[in-house]
Amino acid sequence: MKLRFLSPTNHGIVDYLAAVALIVSPFILQLGDSNPMARWISVVTGIVVIIVSLATRYHYGAFKLIPFGGHLTLDLLVATVFMLIPLLFKLEGLDAGYYYANAVVVYLVVAVTASE
Repeated sequence: MKLRFLSPTNHGIVDYLAAVALIVSPFILQLGDSNPMARWISVVTGIVVIIVSLATRYHYGAFKLIPFGGHLTLDLLVATVFMLIPLLFKLEGLDAGYYYANAVVVYLVVAVTASE
């Protein structure tokens, strides 16, 4: 099985779905027990994902300013920041688990995405 099976086009679909999930999930999960920032960091990140996706040079990008390789680099940066957020904001329980889980998912999506 080929490890990098997710095409840039399909990665774009995942990006927009992830953005919606990042915006909606904190409210569904009622994040913010350990720190209200747990909710809002996710919402802001979701909005930024939409902006970056619109600016990326792939099928679902509108402005095509960011090369796809640069987009993947930004994804890795976001995953790394997600790993640090529970420590930086002293998140506990579900708040912390939410960011750790998102970090793992983003790392995996990048790992299985084929470059252009």
